[in-house]
Amino acid sequence: MGLVKNSRKEFPSVLDSAYEQYKRDLERYKLVEEIMTPKVYTITPEDTMDRAARIMGQKHIGSLVVKKYDTPVGIVTERDLITKILAEDKNPQFELVEQSMSYPLATVCLSAKIKEAAQLMIKKKCRLAVFDCGKMMGIVTASDLIRSLPDIPETEALVDDFMTKEVVTADESTPIRIIAKTMGEKRIGSVIVTNKGKLAGIFTERDLLNSFLTKTTVLDSNVGSMASSPLITVNSGISVHKAATTMAMKQIRRLPIVKDDQLVGIITARDLVEAYAK
Repeated sequence: MGLVKNSRKEFPSVLDSAYEQYKRDLERYKLVEEIMTPKVYTITPEDTMDRAARIMGQKHIGSLVVKKYDTPVGIVTERDLITKILAEDKNPQFELVEQSMSYPLATVCLSAKIKEAAQLMIKKKCRLAVFDCGKMMGIVTASDLIRSLPDIPETEALVDDFMTKEVVTADESTPIRIIAKTMGEKRIGSVIVTNKGKLAGIFTERDLLNSFLTKTTVLDSNVGSMASSPLITVNSGISVHKAATTMAMKQIRRLPIVKDDQLVGIITARDLVEAYAK
């Protein structure tokens, strides 16, 4: 396991410079059309959750749009795999997508403003399929949105006001199977991994999906062997916008918050979208 890495402390000049450039670049991000992910991977209701997991793992994505008779009807996500399958000790090879998917599909117009998309995403609590004249054109996720959060008063709010203060942690020796069950039962997307009580890494839904796909016995392995490390953290008191910038630059969706080298919370991409949507 690696050491905790505080990006603000280690690379202050690099981050500050990138942050200023990032703010200048944001002016061009105005419409959903400009921030969406155009490539959408799909699956059918009759497919198994095992196949859904393998497609998401191979494509490094967190969701699949579910199509029936070539019509988008719903969506299935990493969270569905964890909470409805792995946490309940079900075999994904025998569980159909239609039993775990979310429907109806939440949609947004191609020409909608990104603020509208953010508000709709928080209201629907899910990713948004982008449509134009009845045709699906792409998908918008929380990660897409935080890459384009404008520098406005709403995003100058502090992360302390939106972070989750009760953070679930686990020792690196804990079996992944136990971690998966915990994540499913608590409906959380990550667990902070510790080594002798000190912060050492993070285990996320994406790590769990990759673990599940590696080999059939990996769920009995220790979480430390599959956790992402070193752990990227930021100090409490930073703005929502700077947190979004750090996530975008580091290509992460969850950011642990520390104060005096102690873990005080965690903020996610969806938390940042909620801050902007208000």
